[in-house]
Amino acid sequence: MAEPQAQSSAPYRAVTRGIAVTVSPRYLPDRSSPENGYYFWAYTIEITNNGGATVQLKTRHWRITDATGKLQEVRGAGVVGEEPTLKPGGSYEYTSGVPLPTPSGFMAGSYGMVSESGERFDIDIPPFSLDHTPGGRTIN
Repeated sequence: MAEPQAQSSAPYRAVTRGIAVTVSPRYLPDRSSPENGYYFWAYTIEITNNGGATVQLKTRHWRITDATGKLQEVRGAGVVGEEPTLKPGGSYEYTSGVPLPTPSGFMAGSYGMVSESGERFDIDIPPFSLDHTPGGRTIN
């Protein structure tokens, strides 16, 4: 029997002040338990500084919405325990995950950044879809 494969979605992208945020979500069947109302996605985010100044990511703010419309907000320092600094032309990539009680939903948010001069500003994380479409449909 074949191993279950992660279902990938096309990347989503947003650019704010020359800083690009690209998100690639994927459903992880081996970490999910649909019969128990538990669906798990991983998402890989790449942040690329195409601007002219060095910036540092200081905070994150997520809005996570499941298929019933229930909204969960998550705020915190950095990402995956880090506050990366991005020089012009530099990029940073990380992978994290999110569980939902429904087979679909979406996420969106922002990162709080600070420039070398101390200016604070937010950059957009593009809204992205979390969808699990079970395979193996049959026609009787």
